[in-house]
Amino acid sequence: MNNNRGRLDYIVVEGVIGVGKTSLCRLLSERMESRLNLEEVEANPFLADFYNDPIRHAFQAQIFFLLSRFRQQQELFQGELFSNRIVSDYHFAKDRIFANITLSDDELILYNHVADALAPRVPKPDLVIYLQASLETLLDRISRRARPMEKDIESSYLEGLTEAYTHYFFHYKDSPLLVVNTDNMDFVSRPEHLDDLTRRILAPFEGTLYYVPNWES
Repeated sequence: MNNNRGRLDYIVVEGVIGVGKTSLCRLLSERMESRLNLEEVEANPFLADFYNDPIRHAFQAQIFFLLSRFRQQQELFQGELFSNRIVSDYHFAKDRIFANITLSDDELILYNHVADALAPRVPKPDLVIYLQASLETLLDRISRRARPMEKDIESSYLEGLTEAYTHYFFHYKDSPLLVVNTDNMDFVSRPEHLDDLTRRILAPFEGTLYYVPNWES
């Protein structure tokens, strides 16, 4: 939203399924006294079917996500609603990551027509925090939170998604990017982990920065 890196009006936390985006967003919004914006994942009526049969239901699930995310972004930044800092657990542009690995060539052509028309009307964040974790960590976290719609996620899908995210953010230049490996981090039960990361988030930087924690594991 703001080209001045001295201000953080709009912070986005990103990463693959199970990496801890929502948990970190909730904690940061409390710590920074910011508005919390969470993706409406469970509102997608095609998601459970997609996990059971990705080829058949990918296009419906993806278009629903695209339009839902666009509507939410438009509502978020209308008029007086954008009066405080916002912390969000998704980046609108990430929708293309999923589209590129789940849709057929013909479906992707149609999807891109719609996405290209919407993307210029979505505000860019002042900071993106990209959370990473190993496949083993992701599978463990997904298993522990035990969401019914995620029980059939295959490790191969998760691995491909991780590779796609890594490729996307390696080339990301639209805003400052903080890359955080979460394998040995526990924001919820280890306050020192959240404290140190918060200090790094609030310290101005440009380009891409790889976070190195300042605490003993």
